Amino acid sequence: MIKPKALTSLSVFFPCYNEAENVGTLIRESVEMADRYGVDYEIVVVDDGSRDRTAEIVSEWREKNPRVRLVRHSENKGYGAAVRSGFENAAKDLVFMTDGDRQFRVAEIEKLFSKIDSCDVVTGYRIGRRDKGYRRLNGRLWTALTRFLFGLPVRDVDCAFKLVRRHAMENLKLESNQLLIHAEFLARLKKRGCKIEEIGVTHYPREKGKATATAPLRVLKTFAELFRLYWRLR
Repeated sequence: MIKPKALTSLSVFFPCYNEAENVGTLIRESVEMADRYGVDYEIVVVDDGSRDRTAEIVSEWREKNPRVRLVRHSENKGYGAAVRSGFENAAKDLVFMTDGDRQFRVAEIEKLFSKIDSCDVVTGYRIGRRDKGYRRLNGRLWTALTRFLFGLPVRDVDCAFKLVRRHAMENLKLESNQLLIHAEFLARLKKRGCKIEEIGVTHYPREKGKATATAPLRVLKTFAELFRLYWRLR
């Protein structure tokens, strides 16, 4: 077991939209991981206006374990808005985020732990990405574009498996409500002079629920945000 010096306390958060079939398992896996490391922790679930039982399931967990917290948007604001709420509500020294669809395994946080003592943020890259071909192609093109515009030292900008020192994010203003959020997060940290490292993590196919973040309208909004961010960071 790798337990870095930086692991004095840990926030785990994940954004969810209609993830009732996944959220309970993800909370359980997060609790088991944190208990195994014996660390002061919290688990923050951001429910982005779900229409299913996502919030209810989180509340049931909260009754059993007060370290579980629910942050709920009254309406669906977008993936980026949910991620921002997660970062804003995380209170521990290290902050770990992953998505609510369980395409990653929380136990692989150990890979991120192996690097965090030497940097400010560790981001994963998906090994053998288990998505449809068009999504893999879009991901490669998107990463190439954001690398070109912002000089990001990563090969998989949107990989939702990240660990960051909370002090590196102090007063960090994030604005994206859409898929740009990962690129914006890394670009703003890079502009601050933060050290970013990357490590490969296993990617799994979505077994339950339905992806919604890549709907055409959301993609268009993401590109609008991208070019606004580029001009602001120039």
